[in-house]
Amino acid sequence: MPDDDFTPLPDPRRRADPLKGRGTATRLAHRFDTRDRVSDGEAPVFMEDGDAELPPPRTEVTPEQARSILTHNDSPDIPFSQALNPYRGCEHGCIYCYARPTHSYLNLSPGLDFETRLVAKVNAAERLSAALQKPAYVCSPINLGSATDVYQPIEREWRLTRAVLEVLGACHHPFTLVTKSAGVLRDLDLLARAAERQLGYVMVSITTLDGRLSRSLEPRAAAPWARLDAVRQLAAAGVPVGVNVAPIIPFLNEPEIERIVEAAAQAGAHAIHHTIVRLPWEVNPLFQEWLDHHVPERAARIMARIREMRGGRDHDADFRTRMKGQGVWAELIRQRVRGAAARHGLGHGGPQLDVSAFDPTLLKPMAPSDSAPQGSLF
Repeated sequence: MPDDDFTPLPDPRRRADPLKGRGTATRLAHRFDTRDRVSDGEAPVFMEDGDAELPPPRTEVTPEQARSILTHNDSPDIPFSQALNPYRGCEHGCIYCYARPTHSYLNLSPGLDFETRLVAKVNAAERLSAALQKPAYVCSPINLGSATDVYQPIEREWRLTRAVLEVLGACHHPFTLVTKSAGVLRDLDLLARAAERQLGYVMVSITTLDGRLSRSLEPRAAAPWARLDAVRQLAAAGVPVGVNVAPIIPFLNEPEIERIVEAAAQAGAHAIHHTIVRLPWEVNPLFQEWLDHHVPERAARIMARIREMRGGRDHDADFRTRMKGQGVWAELIRQRVRGAAARHGLGHGGPQLDVSAFDPTLLKPMAPSDSAPQGSLF
């Protein structure tokens, strides 16, 4: 089996100083490319003869007419069999995001491009409606946000997630949703209606309660207090909501486990979930660069503990251990999460969603979607 670790040859010239509001300033070459380029956000940087100047990054959004919208998996460690992502890339810029390598398939960098060069699947609702009406379709909960945050900042203008929720609501289809954005509250009406029918479950990821750490680790995600407020308002509206203490990074946010669980319980969360940080492919060098910039005094210690939980490697793709890790320290973290949840009366699973109410005949024909009227550059 090929090794999916990806570590370019070290070259200090290829490092870029952090950019305010971005997870990384590095346009790391993806695993199918041969070049690295960086931008420091101020002066252009030339990495080799003939390279063009790299201007300060802006968020660009390209509309796409998707041919299909549902993805499927049979991984035993993933609690859903189908997922929907209305966007490619994510403006939140979380440096640890395991989905960064997906940008390689667009011939874009999993580094800065992943958070600045986004794709909006403008016909997501239309494609979903068509998929649900196929005679062979078998209903099972659809996860929204497995590879991109469905409430990242651009959702305010494009509203693709809301359109998808409207389709699901119209035919009584169950769904789960994961986000680290308070923008989820904009669709509270649809989520509350789904909850009344046992059709929806929302998970809010809270990585840290430290606003300063959050601003560098996940720069354009909602502040920790805003996420807790979202949990509070969702729970008050009757929406079952869980909190993901994720990803847990040793010696960084790991000391906060008990405090995050306590805050989640006080906000009204129903359940607690957790994962250990994963560093597949290009995430590994980007994450280690972030450590060197932001916590150099702890960088070696953090990576050493990650390797202890990954069988001596930076990353372990084995589905039996990739989410939770292995060994003494992984088990200790699991016990701490479970113990904290038990002290506050929180469970570890979501509610049983109703698949029996699904009725595709309730769906109406949808007109073909065009590009959003506000344009493609923000």
